[in-house]
Amino acid sequence: MSAAWGKCYDPTGARYGVPTYPWRLAPDGLATRRQLRAQGLRPGGQPIAAQLMRVNRRQGGVKVAYLYRLDRARPVRPMTSRKWGALALAMLARRTCPKCRITYSYCMSRTHGICGLCLAAEEQRAA
Repeated sequence: MSAAWGKCYDPTGARYGVPTYPWRLAPDGLATRRQLRAQGLRPGGQPIAAQLMRVNRRQGGVKVAYLYRLDRARPVRPMTSRKWGALALAMLARRTCPKCRITYSYCMSRTHGICGLCLAAEEQRAA
């Protein structure tokens, strides 16, 4: 057993406070948020049941994924027409340049916050 694997294996929860398993070795009946979502479920307010841990050698730390119990997960709430409308308005705001008010088919860059035409015009004025 490698030292990295031994650091990530704590099924009793004595070291980290919650049961900890190495990456891809979680027991059946537990799933991450993404795995729950793929099955049409959500954690539903339940506490974290366990965690997966992986040593990240490049950055010198560890990566953690929290696990939730499948038997206590609830179905995902369906999208209502009001939620769809709010989502459409939010996406419209992300696609509209605040400077020239043109709506594009792509989202504006969050670094600049304006479209390419307005950015080029600003750079032209600055030069």
